[in-house]
Amino acid sequence: MTSRSPHRSAATSEPAWVRRLLITAALAFLALFIVLPLTSVFAEALRKGWDLYWEAIKEPDAVAAIKLTLIVTAISLPLNLVFGVAASWAIAKFDFKGKSLLITLIDLPFSVSPVVAGLIYVLLFGAQGWFGPWLAAHDIKLIFAVPGIVLATVFVTFPFVARELIPLMEAQGTEEEQAAMVLGASGWQMFSRITLPNIKWGLLYGVILCNARAMGEFGAVSVVSGHVRGLTNTIPLHVEILYNEYNFVAAFAVASILALLALVTLGAKSWVEWQTARQRAADQLASMSE
Repeated sequence: MTSRSPHRSAATSEPAWVRRLLITAALAFLALFIVLPLTSVFAEALRKGWDLYWEAIKEPDAVAAIKLTLIVTAISLPLNLVFGVAASWAIAKFDFKGKSLLITLIDLPFSVSPVVAGLIYVLLFGAQGWFGPWLAAHDIKLIFAVPGIVLATVFVTFPFVARELIPLMEAQGTEEEQAAMVLGASGWQMFSRITLPNIKWGLLYGVILCNARAMGEFGAVSVVSGHVRGLTNTIPLHVEILYNEYNFVAAFAVASILALLALVTLGAKSWVEWQTARQRAADQLASMSE
């Protein structure tokens, strides 16, 4: 067993005061930009007592905003799940023309402002848009209605599942699928017994991120919703209206729902990361023992 070189140790380790300084700076940053805002949301929401807080939550427009947010999220998640798995499977397992274009399109929502995305939908499906007259003639309403909100939410959230799975599938390669194909497995058997178990934690991680973005989306939804109270307002839009009306207690009360959802999402994300690290360590031990 070789002893450690003092020069190597000095080059790869930092003095204790540097570590303490970095840790203190990180904790101060978290306290200032995460803990303090979250604490202030709940403090302002409960500033006038539980009765007013509960009244703001069960107010009809707030209930409608909560229901609409859950409905839009419930529609967007399965669509993004199917698209993300299909796109990542195609990109990671096959070579085809247009592969680079597909990857670019998946990354498009990361580079386009959500407000611009909402405006694009208005230009396409609005009353004066390209397809507006045809939609009006067939009594189909997308903009300033729930379908438009779903479209905008799907657009801004569809990269999350795919972007989590593509590098994971590329790292895993195709050896196991090819072996299963040689043994006569069907496409569904390969997916359900080989691919899905290997990507389950990455898939769940992408779904959690997609869910968080869907519930908190503001920009694109704001453009296509029309801000109709009780009909097309999601939770973030309802919070904005209450705040602009100087109804601060109600605004923070409804915002606290989003904060609670964010905390639940953070807890789920941490659990998935822990499970992923645990599985990776188990796989490493298994490969070392072989």
